[in-house]
Amino acid sequence: MVHTAVLTASLCGCMKWDYEISEEFNVPAGGLFIINEGNFQYGNGTLSFYNPDNGDLLNEIFIKANGFKLGDVAQSMTIHGDTGWIVVNNSHVIFAIDTDTFKEKGRVVDLISPRYIHFVSDDKAYVTQLWDNRIYIINPRTYSITGYIHVPGMTMETGSTEQMVQCDKYVYVTCWSYQNSILKIDSETDEIAAKLEVGKQPRSIALDCHGKLWVMTDGGLEGSPYGSEEPRLLRIDPDKMVIERLWTFDEYSSPRELQTNGSGDRIYWINDDVWSMSVDADDLPEMPLIASKGTIYYGLTISPESGEVYVADAIDYMQPGTIYRYDAQGNLISEFSTGVTPSAFAWK
Repeated sequence: MVHTAVLTASLCGCMKWDYEISEEFNVPAGGLFIINEGNFQYGNGTLSFYNPDNGDLLNEIFIKANGFKLGDVAQSMTIHGDTGWIVVNNSHVIFAIDTDTFKEKGRVVDLISPRYIHFVSDDKAYVTQLWDNRIYIINPRTYSITGYIHVPGMTMETGSTEQMVQCDKYVYVTCWSYQNSILKIDSETDEIAAKLEVGKQPRSIALDCHGKLWVMTDGGLEGSPYGSEEPRLLRIDPDKMVIERLWTFDEYSSPRELQTNGSGDRIYWINDDVWSMSVDADDLPEMPLIASKGTIYYGLTISPESGEVYVADAIDYMQPGTIYRYDAQGNLISEFSTGVTPSAFAWK
């Protein structure tokens, strides 16, 4: 953080970012990006970077590196090669940044309400959307929208596609808000090959070491016109698109943030506490891995190398949140503060 440069003003869609003084960064090869979503319509989403090797923490790195704010509701981040792609939901934009310097390399604009980005290749990626019945196809090299995948039976008013994982040439997508299915997309033809109903509002999805899909539904909201039901955890055969196992949670619980470890033999999730179980287990665990302690656990990630567990505490959704770092056995290692409402992670 030595040199500074003055940048000029820029427009993206209907939102304006005011360029200020920027700083220079150059971080090590490994590390953890933390996406702090901020508050809806406040434009206070931020990006943090943490180095597990020495405990160094850098907050608000996007504005410091680029001289302008990240935007309104930072939703997710995906790293492809040496580029980090930050999806900013209510600003209708995806920023591409250099993962070493945090400098902007380009941006995708004219999105409705982007949620997640998944790379099929260096030349093609899918972007899921809220309030849209299409999955966007983009060319990452040109930062342009090149096409759409229309989801049958989904309207613009209730349209929602969410998280994605890939197995062989197929991309599997959860259809979340007001929806009940997962999609199987042929990434070579961009056509929907199959659709499977799994329960109300499937959001999280993961792929285990056996090539099985795991999906977690939130069951909808009580009082919603869409109705509600008990949340579910499902294991799915992706080839046959059939449900192999199904577990249910208490109706008024809130399971979310389904994750796997680096070897794919364990799954993790938040349901007030942090829970974990083997992918070969027959029953849900009786005791959590990490008990809540007056916290609002909001985001979760597992180190693909060490198996350490990082859980984000939103506290009150207004002040800077806290990240708790645990070892694989659930023992607290350290904690540190980030931006407002830390919610998502990306490993460098």
